[in-house]
Amino acid sequence: MPSYFAKQGEAKRLQSWLTNFDVLATKVSHKEFGVQPLIDDYELALHPDIEISEEIKKNLKLIQSATRLSANILTLDNIQLAGQLLGRLMSYETPDIQAMLEQAKQWKALPWLRPLTPSLTTPREPLLRTLTGSPFRVNQIAITADGKLAISASDNILQVWDLYRGAEVGTLTGHSSGVGTVAITRDGKLAVSGSSDQTLKVWDLDRGIEVKTLPGHTKTVTAVAITPDGKLAVSGSSDQTLKVWDLDRGVELATLTEHTNTVTAVAITPDGKLAVSGSSDQTLKVWDLDRGIEVKILTGHTNTVIAVAITSDGKLAVSGSFDKTFKIWDLDRGIEVRTFAECIWNETWNDTAVAITPDEKLAISVSDDILEVWDLHTGAKLQTLTGHTGTVMASAITPDGKLAVSASLDCTLKVWDLNTKGEPSTLTRHPRSVNGVAISPNGQVAVSALSGGTLKVWDLYTGVEVCTLTGHKYDVNAVAITPNGKWVVSASSDDTLKVWDLHTGVELRTLSGHTHWVTTVAITPDGQLAVSGSGDGTLKVWDLHTGVELRTLFRHNDWINAVAITPDGQLAVSALSKSLKVWDLHTGVELRTLMRHNNSVQTVAITPDGQLAISAEVNLKVWDLHTGAELHTLIGHTNWVWTLATTLDGRLVVSASEDGTLKVWNLNSGEVVATFNGDGALKCCAVAPDGVTIVAGEASGRLHFLRLEDYK
Repeated sequence: MPSYFAKQGEAKRLQSWLTNFDVLATKVSHKEFGVQPLIDDYELALHPDIEISEEIKKNLKLIQSATRLSANILTLDNIQLAGQLLGRLMSYETPDIQAMLEQAKQWKALPWLRPLTPSLTTPREPLLRTLTGSPFRVNQIAITADGKLAISASDNILQVWDLYRGAEVGTLTGHSSGVGTVAITRDGKLAVSGSSDQTLKVWDLDRGIEVKTLPGHTKTVTAVAITPDGKLAVSGSSDQTLKVWDLDRGVELATLTEHTNTVTAVAITPDGKLAVSGSSDQTLKVWDLDRGIEVKILTGHTNTVIAVAITSDGKLAVSGSFDKTFKIWDLDRGIEVRTFAECIWNETWNDTAVAITPDEKLAISVSDDILEVWDLHTGAKLQTLTGHTGTVMASAITPDGKLAVSASLDCTLKVWDLNTKGEPSTLTRHPRSVNGVAISPNGQVAVSALSGGTLKVWDLYTGVEVCTLTGHKYDVNAVAITPNGKWVVSASSDDTLKVWDLHTGVELRTLSGHTHWVTTVAITPDGQLAVSGSGDGTLKVWDLHTGVELRTLFRHNDWINAVAITPDGQLAVSALSKSLKVWDLHTGVELRTLMRHNNSVQTVAITPDGQLAISAEVNLKVWDLHTGAELHTLIGHTNWVWTLATTLDGRLVVSASEDGTLKVWNLNSGEVVATFNGDGALKCCAVAPDGVTIVAGEASGRLHFLRLEDYK
């Protein structure tokens, strides 16, 4: 229908179609269409021949961009369309967008989680798209010269991606262990990958098959580059050598042996005559490929050189290092030209952690889970690209210099628009991970616990920050609120707990006694006692009014991840290793151990009637608390579940997971009621007394205020 409207020049009908939520929901859910065809529909309206005002085109582009940002989520779960559009577009006040969002709010097909604040990445931020589908962490990425395809290296496979459509279009298998590096010939016909199986493999990208295996290295292949004419490849290895290969014949031409430690990176000049390698020996070496000899050594880094790139004119090289700098080198003179400080933080192999735009104006460096964009001429930092929730292992730039693609240990690739500077963050975001959240008994405020040592108090209805509580020296890992709503208790990596007056924000007392990080805290129903768990393997019971430690429970032999207390205040349940322990709080006696988990239990919750305990690692288990019997297992998450919260009626449990999803489960049926995807790993959640308002915190620092809609 949109194509018909476009052909007939019916701009008004095209506009109406593309801003009607019911139409969008129908197309996304239809088997013959889906998300990408909907994204393509907007291109029809944005064509110069369509007579639509610039203001309307701007609105349509925002909706298109929001849909593209959500494409990886909607492809798997189209029920989330309403929630995703609301979370990304709510802050845009234009009539077309607000009318569409009002339609979305009325959507009633199935239970769903409605964002109350605009807490998801907006269309005017640099992130364009997330590519998901890798079952493993992504170690490396390369882009074809036409900018259409990317190849990612994950564990022992390579995946081929269509960058425009955000879809996986092929898989290359054959390595027997982790693939850490990949390069593509300029004509896009061949790819060369290197692996910890000590081989390189040459792949025909058109046919998706392996055409050659290049053995010869005696340790992991850590880096590979291809000459512009596609005839030679140069590989680097943990065996401290580089090897030059004839790709047509599949034979080794030369071995370069001047490095004294692992070769971590290699790049080739545009004329194909020189290679530049970086090493754990803290040097870069410049090699004459025709003669197979070292012609220059570049010294100045004080730690492992983990990345190297060369400008398109072949005159400059850029290197990144664990010494937290990247340096620009004049290759003709063999001297350092400029140093950029405090850039590279990863202490893991990043074969292309530095990338340069073809016009040589910008460089991209990696700093843990973020990317930083630098002006190569002034040394100024221009942008910080955030969104990954795991270490970024590699980055690449499309040949036109417009897009960057990053690969991460969070099992995703992200596509970034280098020309977009981004918008100010929403009110529901702070710069550090949200590790815990609690909601006051009256349902009016939420308190979040943050990495960096602070807590923030939020108005639950508006999502506006009320105040900040400061006093801890290190990360705050957990937070709880007393039943009367007067006090907040926080647990920190500074080995202490603190008690705060919620209304004044004043610190009342500090509870000291643990000898390692305090990871969790729960409060008895009468508000008199707090129970804390720690990395020191103990639970401690505290008198909140005096700050005195009443008893310590020593029967743990491992880090304690979570603790919950029954509504009658008689029992505590602690989570550790692959088990739960049930304690009598008054005597300090261990009553039983529940052991059916396959992985370390990260969290535990108890239903308001005290009958059931729910624990989680990746899967959730429901237990009869009094008999210790496992009742059933809830399967649906694909990564660690960090926090559980139950509704007051005991019907539902909410889980927040590293896989980026918040799930609401029916405890009787074990079925998922509703799912919400954040932009990254979700670390915590809490449910308000009304049973439908939920707060979830992200590792990215985003805080999501949500409402469960249409659940009976």
